[in-house]
Amino acid sequence: MIMLLVLAPSCKWIKEKGWFGKKADTMVVWLVRQDSIRIADSVKKAQEALFAREQALLDSLKMVEDQKKEWDNRFRYNIIVGSFITPEYARNWQAEFISRGYDARILKLEGTSFEIVSAEAHENFSQAVQRLRRFQDTVIFDAWMYIRN
Repeated sequence: MIMLLVLAPSCKWIKEKGWFGKKADTMVVWLVRQDSIRIADSVKKAQEALFAREQALLDSLKMVEDQKKEWDNRFRYNIIVGSFITPEYARNWQAEFISRGYDARILKLEGTSFEIVSAEAHENFSQAVQRLRRFQDTVIFDAWMYIRN
């Protein structure tokens, strides 16, 4: 028993180190815990901000797509001034008609690799036919009309 008391550390040592070695400082543990909570919170906020940006982008893309569908449904009668397989040629021809003051657009023909350049689009069939005749007389003689479904 005396041997045990001699070999065992003093009470002061046990208070400082604990029974099984170094005792953790409660303030250090609390600071580390607060730091990890702060980091986790900032990561969560960053993820939420990223999600909000992605959602805003998706919403704006959907809005643009809806506007395009509405325009397509409203203006079904298109005066076509060119048909191209090469997209670059279609863009150049569109730019040419935009520079002339027309609202030129490129339309993709479904089921084909052709892109057609529309110089004007109209809601009314009779107005589109009148405009096409005038267009063929004054601007480009081989213009034709494309009616969207």
